[in-house]
Amino acid sequence: MEKQELKKLIDTAAGRRKADLIIRNGILADVYGGRFVRGDLVLCEGRIAALVTEHVQDPPYEGKEIVDAGGACVLPGFIESHIHIESAMVGPAELGRLLVPHGTTTIVADPHEIVNVAGLPGFYAMVKLGKEALLDIKYMIPSCVPSTAFEYSGAVLDAAALEPVMKDEEVFGMGEFMDYPAVIKAEDGALAKILLAKNAGKLIDGHSPRVRGKDLNAYIAAGIHTDHECAAVEEMEERISRGMYVMLRQGSACHDLRNLLKGLSAENSRRCVLCSDDRQPRTILEEGHLDSLLRICIEEGIDPMSALRMATLNAAECFRLEDRGALAPGLRADIVLVEDLKSFKVKRVYIEGKPVSEGGRLSGTGKTGASPENFKILRNSFHVKNFSEEKLVLTLKSDSVYVIDVKEGSVVTGKGIASVKRNSAGEFVYSPGEDISKIAVIERHHDTGRVGLGLFRGYGIRAGAVAVSVSHDSHNIITVGVNDGDMALAVKRLIETEGGIALVKDGKVLEDMPLPLGGLMSDRTGEWVDRKLETIHECAWNILGVKRGLEPVMSLAFMSLVVIPELKISCGGLFDVGKFGFIEPEVP
Repeated sequence: MEKQELKKLIDTAAGRRKADLIIRNGILADVYGGRFVRGDLVLCEGRIAALVTEHVQDPPYEGKEIVDAGGACVLPGFIESHIHIESAMVGPAELGRLLVPHGTTTIVADPHEIVNVAGLPGFYAMVKLGKEALLDIKYMIPSCVPSTAFEYSGAVLDAAALEPVMKDEEVFGMGEFMDYPAVIKAEDGALAKILLAKNAGKLIDGHSPRVRGKDLNAYIAAGIHTDHECAAVEEMEERISRGMYVMLRQGSACHDLRNLLKGLSAENSRRCVLCSDDRQPRTILEEGHLDSLLRICIEEGIDPMSALRMATLNAAECFRLEDRGALAPGLRADIVLVEDLKSFKVKRVYIEGKPVSEGGRLSGTGKTGASPENFKILRNSFHVKNFSEEKLVLTLKSDSVYVIDVKEGSVVTGKGIASVKRNSAGEFVYSPGEDISKIAVIERHHDTGRVGLGLFRGYGIRAGAVAVSVSHDSHNIITVGVNDGDMALAVKRLIETEGGIALVKDGKVLEDMPLPLGGLMSDRTGEWVDRKLETIHECAWNILGVKRGLEPVMSLAFMSLVVIPELKISCGGLFDVGKFGFIEPEVP
């Protein structure tokens, strides 16, 4: 802030200068004092200059513009603590356009997905695109690219690669440290990255599913600040008691919020924040964003102030965002007006004092879409060599095999055992009476020709094949199907379209959605993506037979995430997360 700006702010606060805007007659959220009080907000050049909560002001503040809040609740702008923009399948500006009408004014984003595809150029492409968004985006530098040494990603960011950029002001912190075994074992590579962040004064996000006891102590001792992978109250309580902030997650794929709220108390709530992790356009358009998480909190009996703090002040304090998270003199004028503290229906949104949304619609202030030239660096990301249908043949040594058991509403999978059919050559044969299909991962970054094969139970597919290039975290191609021909065609379709989703049956492409930006994002609107996904889902359920209880795309996207228990698959083969290593498909 320049001295002249500071002078204007002080003069406005002191009543010597007319305010740019006064929001009158609102119920102000005092997140510091833990109360809601009727009053006015006085704004000056994007900041809050003053709060008026007394009945008498002598003399009253004067403003160039006066807005009557009409008794609406006036809240600090909502802060999303952890989200992967790419998982919405749209670019940063487009995601901002979707989120702002729901009261979100800041997001802490981990571009882990695109950096696994495109490396540091991908990170800075997202930073550039983020500057075109209405809301403020703080980017964490991904810590684990690839997520483990067992992955086959498009880039490798070791400590040497991260060192030149760690002190860059565009690097807000270090993203979730997914390779928790490397941290717990104090491996040199992990320690080198952690020390880079610590020496640069940057926070480190965590990712430690089911880590308890001594292992958790070791993980936190390394300097890990947060965790969004708690599924049980006991995990949440253990992390809070050891100084972590716990992110209560409610996204499109993972629904942990209601369960974790059972362990929320007046004593521990200030160490909790809200996050989505992954949120698709359909979820945003139908349910909302952090406003929907706040509604869930109220439904679960959490008092409005505690809920609101998790979306504002707690998040600001967690990430050392000292200029936001509350309504107070000197802070950013990121403000949300809602009808009440039960529905949290957003009436109006201000970002840095400018009205950006009214009644759920953008007001037209600022840009809402990214410039096409800024997308160029993210294109042409597919490099697949010598792929053929023959590479999908799964030859087994016995009928007794391990299967990846999918679980509804969770990215956690089971390690199941099943008896399957084989032909005379020992090749797996799909049986229509069994819900066991073939799953394959095809490396698509470096022309290696690698294909990992396994078996998948519980997906429900009875015809054709599905293929996706959104496959956490290395984002190779995943395909599931009942015959090799349709699986191969679905893979080839994705190579042609530079990624996305493809559904095939009887040698024909039934539906597809190109995602040409790194194979992860569309250059179209969120509404377009939503309509395409709806069509794809209906086709998957009604024609291919995928279970309706499963989201057909997201259910596949996490099958290669080899840091989430229990059995996963990469282009290297079946991966046992418990043993943290590859295993053969046959049961010994």
